[in-house]
Amino acid sequence: MRYFVAVADELNFGRAAARLRIAGPSLSQQIKALERDLGVRLFDRDRRSVALTAAGEALLPRTRALLDQADELRRSAAGTPAPLRLGYVNWRPTDLAERVSGVAQVHVDAWVLPSHAQAGRVADGSIDLAICWVSAADLAAHDLDARLVGADLLYAVAPGADPAPVRAADTVVLADADAATWSSWNRYAEELALATGARLVHIDDGGITGPAFFDQVRRLGGPVVNSPKGQTTTLPPDLVRRPVVRPTPCWTWALVSRRADDRAAVRAVVEALTRDVGPLDPATWLPADDPFSPGRSGEASAG
Repeated sequence: MRYFVAVADELNFGRAAARLRIAGPSLSQQIKALERDLGVRLFDRDRRSVALTAAGEALLPRTRALLDQADELRRSAAGTPAPLRLGYVNWRPTDLAERVSGVAQVHVDAWVLPSHAQAGRVADGSIDLAICWVSAADLAAHDLDARLVGADLLYAVAPGADPAPVRAADTVVLADADAATWSSWNRYAEELALATGARLVHIDDGGITGPAFFDQVRRLGGPVVNSPKGQTTTLPPDLVRRPVVRPTPCWTWALVSRRADDRAAVRAVVEALTRDVGPLDPATWLPADDPFSPGRSGEASAG
């Protein structure tokens, strides 16, 4: 069952196997055995993609709940209170442990997943909190609350050595065909291009981040807007960081919780992690449906 959840989260057998620290063929055999025992196919898979079937979609939240109950049973037997579970994408406050010390016990989930996946896990009760990007529509659809916990000002990466600022209209922004991984970024990129006149380029090699991104910059001749996942990546010597201006795109990180979750520990952790987060610069650009965009409050909810 844990293998099933890992593959459902990653939608990639190789990544799931690495996360579980088992061999890929063993994982595939275990999933096939589970499908055989249940009498249903859980995944549609070919050489390029993995997707949950309708049966898999229906089974996933119930499986998560069973695994959570098993974990809770072990903790209860050991006489220890269950910690709050917090998921994240690639960024979290560096002093998170210090902020929540003495407030509540918080377990940071090791499964680093895309924003839409983490928000979905909060909604279905798999985790209690998540640091991710969400839209106001996401909050309404899943009955979630969000508080601003951080933000990244996105910059462009270009060939050469000229670090001069570049207008947003003169940049390229990438959208990847792997929507299971890049759903939130693709939405952001498409709206950024539409709002600023940036050139939107569709790719299918996962080149939103990492070495493949640098290859895309070289191929396109730059400047290419860097995603939030690449904010702290060291650039190769033949590429340069260039600020994006007029406007500067801003990516927000929200601390997401279930609207109906009124546990004191959850609310205390939310307050501890967002208490000193200042307002965003109104000159930066945000998607219209970002819950922290101008015209919306600094605290967003489904209501």
